[in-house]
Amino acid sequence: MANSDNKEHISSSPPSRKKSIWRPIALGFIIITFMVLAKVFNLGGRLGEIREWILSLGALGPLVYILIYIGAVVLAIPGSVITIMGGVMFGSILGVATVSVGSTIGASLAFLVSRHIAREAIAQKLSGNKKFHHLDRLAKEHGAIIVAITRLVPLFPFNLLNYGFGLTLVPFWTYVFWSWLCMLPGTVLYVVGADAVASAISEGKVPWTLIGILAITAVLITILVRQARKKLKAEEGQKEND
Repeated sequence: MANSDNKEHISSSPPSRKKSIWRPIALGFIIITFMVLAKVFNLGGRLGEIREWILSLGALGPLVYILIYIGAVVLAIPGSVITIMGGVMFGSILGVATVSVGSTIGASLAFLVSRHIAREAIAQKLSGNKKFHHLDRLAKEHGAIIVAITRLVPLFPFNLLNYGFGLTLVPFWTYVFWSWLCMLPGTVLYVVGADAVASAISEGKVPWTLIGILAITAVLITILVRQARKKLKAEEGQKEND
């Protein structure tokens, strides 16, 4: 797998001041643009119609959504849009639950496919992927803790982690537990954020409770990411000293 002579390090240098200034400006521009388009195209009414259709399915609505999410993860389809739709359709509580279940089961199935069903094909496909070799080395050197860290810190693409970990020595249930737990803060951020925007559009007022939850989650994720980076940096330093 990974070449032990390669010295791959994770960049911990902070982003430039120019980038840090432009990111919130770009985010604000996107939000304002979205709100204007929502007003022009009456997205509030359309979101209400989508919600009513999904809710009309009764208990099958969340189940169908979960199955769609699982299929998307297994097929390596980016899940950001599907996650946001979960918040729009089901609200914060049910949205977080359905997204969490769908993403965890999907990631687990991708892991099993990689480990037991299509191992050779996936290993061949990833053999020339530098990011996978980096992931493989980290898994060998740091063990299960790397699952938690990589789910918190966006060092690798989501789909690469799902299939890549199946080729490593990480135990299945360890992978499932830490994937579920460490994907949860991001799920809350996406889903509650989508619910807050959808509520603001459909009801015409700011959902301060959801905004508060969103802010707390964002702070929590920031703290967890910093701690994960410190942990990984310390582990890397200890390995180099050994």
